[in-house]
Amino acid sequence: MKDFFSKLLNGMSIGIVVALIPNALLGEILKILIPYFPALEHLFDITVMVMSLLPILIGVMVGVTFKLTPIQTASVGIAATIGSGAIMKTEEGLFALNGIGIVINTGITAALAVLFVLWIGNRLKGYSILLIPTLSIIVPGMIGYALLPFIRHSTGLLGELVAAVTNMQPVLMGAMIAVIFCLIILSPISTVGVATVIMLSGIGSGVANLGIVAAGVGLAIASYKANSLGTALAHVLGSPKIQMRNFIMKPKIAFPMLITAAFLGGLAGVLNIQGTPYSAGFGLSGLVGPLNYINLAEGGWTLNNITIMLGTFLILPIILNLGLIYVFSRKLKMIKADDYKLNFE
Repeated sequence: MKDFFSKLLNGMSIGIVVALIPNALLGEILKILIPYFPALEHLFDITVMVMSLLPILIGVMVGVTFKLTPIQTASVGIAATIGSGAIMKTEEGLFALNGIGIVINTGITAALAVLFVLWIGNRLKGYSILLIPTLSIIVPGMIGYALLPFIRHSTGLLGELVAAVTNMQPVLMGAMIAVIFCLIILSPISTVGVATVIMLSGIGSGVANLGIVAAGVGLAIASYKANSLGTALAHVLGSPKIQMRNFIMKPKIAFPMLITAAFLGGLAGVLNIQGTPYSAGFGLSGLVGPLNYINLAEGGWTLNNITIMLGTFLILPIILNLGLIYVFSRKLKMIKADDYKLNFE
C-alpha cells in the first residue's frame, strides 16, 4: 500500500509540474509584453491551454510510474480526465476546457484506473486494445465522474475554512493562512482551485502566496544536495508539489518551511501585502506573486514597495529557511538531505 501511494503521488507530481510550468514561467511576463507585442497573446493562450491538459498528463505519468503497458497508460489518462471535471459541455452542445479541474479527484480516478487495469491484467489478451480503453471509461472513469460533485464540495469547504480565517486580525490570520497554503501546496489539493473557489483576494491572497514561497524556497534549499540544480530550482520556478510524495511519507521534512510560512504570513499582515485568487496559488513561479503585489500596492513601483517585495518574497524566505534547515538537520537531526531525494527517471 505504501509503495502504491508512493508511485501514485510521484506520477501526479510530475504531471502537475509539466502542465503548470510553462504558464508559471511565462504567464506574467507575457502579460506585460502583450500590449507592446500583440502576437505574443497566442503564446500566452497556448500556455493556459496546456494547463488544462493537467488531468491527462497526471493519468499518463501515473501509468508510467506503475510501468503499465502503453494501452493501459493511455486508458488511465482517459479515466483521469473524465474524473477531473476539466472538460465541460456548453449550452450549445460543445465541449470546452474548464481550467485544470479538481486535482484531488483526478488523482483518485487515476488510482482507481490503475487498480482496474492491473486487475484485468492479460485476461483480455488480443482484445485489450479494443476493451481496456472502453472499460476504463465505464468503470473507473464513471466512478470518478460520480465522485466529482462531492470532492468539489469538499474542496469548497476547505476554501470556506480558509475564508473564515481571513476574518481574524491580520497577524494571526496571516500566519494561519500562510501555513495552510504551505500545507496545501504539498498535498494533492490545488492551491489555485481553493483560492479560486472562495475568490481569495487582498491580504488573504498575499499571505497565501507567501506560504507557497516559503515552501518553494525552503524545499529548493533543502533538496539541493540530494538532487540536481535544475530539480532544486523546479521547486521555485515550477511547484513545490514535486515533493508531495516525500512530504506525505515524511511530514517532518516541511517543519522548517511551515515555521517560515508562519513568520512571513504574520509579517505580510502587518505590511498589507495583497494579491489575487490567481496569485495565491503560484508563489514565485513566473514572478506571479511579487508582480501582483506591486500592481496592487499603493504607488506601484516605488522604492518602498520594491524593498518590501524583495524582502518578503526573496531575502527573508532564504534567510529563515537556511537558519531553520540548519537547526532541524544539524542540531535536532530531524531531517537529512536524502529525505528530499526525487527520482524522475
